[in-house]
Amino acid sequence: MPEQQQETLTGPVPGLRRRVWCRGVGCHHELTDPESRRRGYGPVCDPDYRTTTPDHHVDQDAIPGL
Repeated sequence: MPEQQQETLTGPVPGLRRRVWCRGVGCHHELTDPESRRRGYGPVCDPDYRTTTPDHHVDQDAIPGL
């Protein structure tokens, strides 16, 4: 009887995305957001805090005398 050998896997399975995990200290969550996957950190662990909303501007009165 001939022996059957399984072909060796040399890379990721075609058609599936590579799983990416958060690099934060003690955080082991899988990253699903494209921006988080690119940066390597989840929104909570990201050292460069980013927001998804535009900058918040507060109306201020002009300084008297200027």
